[in-house]
Amino acid sequence: MAKKVAVIMGSDSDFAVVSAAIKRLKTYGVAVEVHVMSAHRTPHQASEFAENAKKDGFGVIIAAAGKAAHLAGVLAAHTTLPVIGIPIKCSTLSGLDALLSTVQMPSGIPVATVAIDGADNAALLALQILALSDDGLAEKLETMKKNMAEEVMKKDEAIQAAISSL
Repeated sequence: MAKKVAVIMGSDSDFAVVSAAIKRLKTYGVAVEVHVMSAHRTPHQASEFAENAKKDGFGVIIAAAGKAAHLAGVLAAHTTLPVIGIPIKCSTLSGLDALLSTVQMPSGIPVATVAIDGADNAALLALQILALSDDGLAEKLETMKKNMAEEVMKKDEAIQAAISSL
């Protein structure tokens, strides 16, 4: 049975950012479950979710939070599954506070952290993790990388043509 990905956001206001991850995961045919949970306001629910995530069929957890951004760390403290943190840009410090809160984890509680508002890369990293045990998913990712390279080469050809006409 294919593993699911959990996308947990600290606030419903994070949905605009995490929707990119949800769309990417669905595009690759990966089941996604999305919840709002707070490290500070619903700590019991967040820890309980993480403690049960593996037995509930999840392979990766993506956690998005802004400001103090402790959500990814709380989830990671309660599971052995990979946790990917997305620091969310808020009005406060343009997301730098969330980035530092997400990336500065103590030894033994790793959280892979993507760029501020980097939901698409969080989804791609989750897909790459799942692809370690899913050859079909790995093939789809290889095709994506090949297509990206071809697009860059076409852009280079166009620039070379533009330069030669100067």
